[in-house]
Amino acid sequence: MENFVDYIRVFCKSGHGGAGSRHFMRTKFKAMAGPDGGDGGRGGHLILKGNGQLWTLLHLRWYKNVIAENGENGSGDNCTGANGKDIIIEVPLGTIVRDEETGEVEAEIMEEGQEVIFMPGGQGGRGNAYFKSATNQAPEYAQPGEPGREGWKLLELKVLADVGLVGFPNAGKSTLLSAITAARPKIANYAFTTLTPQLGMVAYREDKSFCMADLPGIIEGAHEGKGLGHRFLRHIERNAVLLFVIPADSADHRKEYNVLVNELEQYNPEMLDKQFLIAISKSDMLDDELKAAIAAELPPNIPHVFISAVTQTGLQELKDVLWDALNAEVSPSSI
Repeated sequence: MENFVDYIRVFCKSGHGGAGSRHFMRTKFKAMAGPDGGDGGRGGHLILKGNGQLWTLLHLRWYKNVIAENGENGSGDNCTGANGKDIIIEVPLGTIVRDEETGEVEAEIMEEGQEVIFMPGGQGGRGNAYFKSATNQAPEYAQPGEPGREGWKLLELKVLADVGLVGFPNAGKSTLLSAITAARPKIANYAFTTLTPQLGMVAYREDKSFCMADLPGIIEGAHEGKGLGHRFLRHIERNAVLLFVIPADSADHRKEYNVLVNELEQYNPEMLDKQFLIAISKSDMLDDELKAAIAAELPPNIPHVFISAVTQTGLQELKDVLWDALNAEVSPSSI
């Protein structure tokens, strides 16, 4: 995943519409047989298309300018100009396009094969044959084509996963993902081991499954861009359930949870509408008395599970809790 790219800035320009033709038919026996100017062709669209086989925007890194063809001009004998060739940009599911100047979201790709015209080409102009009427037998005018659109666009990828793992660096998220999926994230004893999202499919009962994402760790101030900041928080927005991973050896479990929730809220208050769950990792070092003490620190209305990826303790229980949360009616989590 070293080539994971989740943010691209591209200059985009759709095609101009072709001009309508101002032309008059001429025959052997009649020099002015009437207007026969054809319409101009439509300018090329810029289209986003969802491709479930793509996991990154890396293939767009070198395309700094995406410019569609202009429509051709109309001509005599009522011939319409050819449309400009559309440009189809294939992107991973979960990609959005923003206008750099306004910040407005112009397109969002969520499904395989979904196509969205995010920059339509200009319409071709009408030829003078269109304007012929009983009171205007020989119109001398035709329309120019409409201009295309242009501007800098920001393509952002927000990982699509059912469950997102949230926690400080070295909380045990990568170890958990490797224990219950076939994913093999980098695991080491230093901060920000995970620099890019890692996805894995969790096998559940009766051949069911769900997708889990190990996302780069939060630090306090992440909503202000500290640490990996916004690049991390962007990916949480699409997860249906957030699993807060807090290590058993944390100095203050409730404080750690509150800091994580605060960072989510400061970034986007709508994050609090998601389903929250807590996993206390590295719990193989705990006895029943310590587990009871830690449970007393945690929010009473947020389900929690004690797990150990090393000894496989609590992993099936965790899967059950996650599956129930994914299939329950969504209700806002309470801090």
